[in-house]
Amino acid sequence: MLDSIPSFTRLVAELAKFPGIGTKTATRLAFFLLRQPAAETEALAAAVLELKHNTRFCSVCFHITELDPCALCADPLRDPGLLCVVEEPQAVLAVERSRSFRGRYHVLHGALSPLDGIGPEELKIAPLLERLRQGEIREVLVATNFTVEGDATALYLARLIHPLGVRLTRLAYGIPMGSELEYVDEATVHRAVEGRREI
Repeated sequence: MLDSIPSFTRLVAELAKFPGIGTKTATRLAFFLLRQPAAETEALAAAVLELKHNTRFCSVCFHITELDPCALCADPLRDPGLLCVVEEPQAVLAVERSRSFRGRYHVLHGALSPLDGIGPEELKIAPLLERLRQGEIREVLVATNFTVEGDATALYLARLIHPLGVRLTRLAYGIPMGSELEYVDEATVHRAVEGRREI
């Protein structure tokens, strides 16, 4: 029945392209947008267009920005000797929310995944090595995800960075705050035991 309404079908198809959005959710979102006043949907469309036209990747760290270099790279209060390497721009936001890191960032825009055709050339690894060769950075914190791809990327980076004489660290594995040990998966418990430290 809805197939006879081309504009609705097109919107559902476009919304279903978003990660984690299937046809059912896309259909619900399309009905939601249909019920909104025209001013609301026009504001949404304008915000999407503004995002596409005004944002770019920082030429230094490859995080999203409207200004180049980005605010994080330009901040004189950040330690230029500390560099946190992440897979995606969203990870920068997660680290920043923790308020635990006051250095600078480098966004790889993915992780190594040969099965998906993602090798070192598809990532921002060459610019990372160029930054390290400039000699200002004394420590690299590898904050890739704790997945097979993230671990493979961390190991690959370690092989490239160690010969440069830069200190290399990795985010600690651990058990989330507030977790009960009996409900934590065994791989996480294993990594937490292996990564134990003195108190």
